[in-house]
Amino acid sequence: MRKPWRIVFLFLVALLSPMVMGTAAAATLADVQQEAVRGGYRLINSDELRDMLNRHPAGVVLVDTRQEWEYAAGHISGAVNFPMEPTWLARLTKRGELQQFLGQDREKHIVFY
Repeated sequence: MRKPWRIVFLFLVALLSPMVMGTAAAATLADVQQEAVRGGYRLINSDELRDMLNRHPAGVVLVDTRQEWEYAAGHISGAVNFPMEPTWLARLTKRGELQQFLGQDREKHIVFY
C-alpha cells in the first residue's frame, strides 16, 4: 500500500525543485548590467581585459566558473577553476568558499568567466 504523504512529498519536490535549485535562465545584457550595479562591480569587454593583462598580468586573477571537466578540456592560460552554477543558490552556498579561494588580496582585479 502506498503512503499518501510520500506521493505528496515527491510531488512537492518535483514542483519546487526548479525554484529551489535556481534553474538558470538566459540572461539578457540588461539583466547582467543590473546585476553588476547591484553587486558593485564593473563589466569589462575583451579589449579592456587584454589591456589589463598586458599592463599588469600579476594584478589580474582569471576565474573560470565552468565545471571541472570543461576547464580540463580547455581554458584561458593562467586561469584558475572555481566551478559554480549560474544560480543565486550556488552563489549563496559557495560564498564563504569563494572568499577563501580568492584570498585576502584586495589589490587584484578578479575576472570571472
